Amino acid sequence: MSVALMWEARAAEGCGAELLAWARAQGLAVAPVRRETFRAPGDRVLVITWWDAAYDADLPELPEPPGDLVSRPPHRWRFEPVDS
Repeated sequence: MSVALMWEARAAEGCGAELLAWARAQGLAVAPVRRETFRAPGDRVLVITWWDAAYDADLPELPEPPGDLVSRPPHRWRFEPVDS
């Protein structure tokens, strides 16, 4: 089974580059099968990690970023693949 963890945050005004750099620098205790980092207008940063694990497995996630880098707490979601 596999699961994807998504982490998305909106940077504080003028802090988009700093939030992106912070997210990219965050290591995880265990390496995921795959990890991708995205950015979007509005200084949003998205990190998706893929894991070979059950949906409810205890998996490492990105920590909370420093409060001065974000305009709100990050959103976090878990997704599981759907057969086509």
